[in-house]
Amino acid sequence: MSSPRAASPGRPKDPEKRAALVEAAGQLFCEHGFEAVSLEAIAQAAGVSKLTIYSHFGDKEGLFTAAVEARCECQLPHGLFERPADLPIDEALRQIGTAFVDLVFSDEAVKLMRMMAAQAGQSTRLAELYYQAGPKRALEEMECFLREAQRRGQLALDDPKTAAAQFFVLLKGLAHFRCLIGLQPPPDEAGRRAHVERCVALFLKAFAPERP
Repeated sequence: MSSPRAASPGRPKDPEKRAALVEAAGQLFCEHGFEAVSLEAIAQAAGVSKLTIYSHFGDKEGLFTAAVEARCECQLPHGLFERPADLPIDEALRQIGTAFVDLVFSDEAVKLMRMMAAQAGQSTRLAELYYQAGPKRALEEMECFLREAQRRGQLALDDPKTAAAQFFVLLKGLAHFRCLIGLQPPPDEAGRRAHVERCVALFLKAFAPERP
């Protein structure tokens, strides 16, 4: 897959303008879809010039990738998967699960998933950009986390990569599908927390190491 066009070199980039563009792009893409949103509209919403987008992101695809990455990093930061040695495995899974559930049931994430589903079949390019910037990164982080837990003897996993996907699918559950198609609203905080507890308990039961 070719990567988005690199931003051109030049003067140092303004981080505040970059953040404003990422925020504006994320909101507009979720509300109206990728194709319907122009660079002019994003620049206007962010209070910058269109040339600033090219300077920071290269093109609209680069800006879309940055918006997805920023949202994921905000709620699933890299440090979340780097567990301190003294943090119990169940609490670590609970923290990751809570952050993941809060992300996928957020209004912005639900709108983005609906937008991605609506454009399915039109072009795989945008789908690949979305997958690489969001889900793939989270899966890789989770796989590394599980490999470390296995190394410490806290989990027994035949395939940490598959187990990472299973954990996230378990957390989404039927409620996420029903939410996406409009059959129910996202669960409230108490409902999300209870769901995470059940998923963590089931995951640990499935992959508990054998005791001598």
